[in-house]
Amino acid sequence: MQTSAAVVDRQRATTRRCPSVATLERWVAATLDAIPTEGARRGEVTVRYVEPEESRRLNAQFRQRDKPTNVLSFPAAPEVADLAPAHSEAPPYLGDLVICTAVVEEEAAAQGKSGRAHHAHMVVHGILHLLGYDHLTEAQADQMEAIEIRVMRILGYSDPYD
Repeated sequence: MQTSAAVVDRQRATTRRCPSVATLERWVAATLDAIPTEGARRGEVTVRYVEPEESRRLNAQFRQRDKPTNVLSFPAAPEVADLAPAHSEAPPYLGDLVICTAVVEEEAAAQGKSGRAHHAHMVVHGILHLLGYDHLTEAQADQMEAIEIRVMRILGYSDPYD
């Protein structure tokens, strides 16, 4: 099995601890490896860590929800096929994730999960959104959750939906 390549640009606009770039690249690569496709998938992503106020502002602006949220996904292209020229040496730019570590930590504590496991799940979930996966219908949710569960197990974490 070929391993996917992931490039992560990590931005910190928070004082809270954030996963290292190497950890993020491992989580993203595992997600890319789990996508049904021929050959290895490559991708570059920006992961920006923010305080609750920035998360709230972005969530209100782009999702019309005036509260901070765990992860926001901003795909680089409307269709995955449009991400990069076919013969490009550089990995395609998948898009941006904005993660509010405070919300992720609060959710992990409320759900009785480790902060690291929940954080990994939010990255996996966000990457799947960048790749065009969604959970608007039951069938979509089942497909997306199955990939998330598989990736989390590969990364050594338990089923995030248990």
